[in-house]
Amino acid sequence: MNDVTQYIAAFDPDIRDRLNALRQIFLGFHPNTEESIRYKMPAFKVGKDHLYFAAYKNHIGFYPVYGLSRLEDQIAPFRAKGTKDTLHFPHNKPLPIDLVKSIIRFKAGIEMK
Repeated sequence: MNDVTQYIAAFDPDIRDRLNALRQIFLGFHPNTEESIRYKMPAFKVGKDHLYFAAYKNHIGFYPVYGLSRLEDQIAPFRAKGTKDTLHFPHNKPLPIDLVKSIIRFKAGIEMK
């Protein structure tokens, strides 16, 4: 069991399912995606940078999302108050799968359609 698997396994089933869904987006993007724990969160190497997520009581945090002005209209509803680089995905709402995929593509330098 790797560190990311252990991190996810520590949560209740509903949260675990959401975390696994995010993880699968990264792994589906590229099967050999480098994953690790950095800053006590799952981290995924995307291009030359890392993207992170972490579970909290009421949401999943997704980091960092600065420099994505092209996606701002989609990002705005999830932006954490008072931040420029953090998104919150509330547990009581569906995960924005298409947005996460767009962020990964953008960070990886893949032209967006």
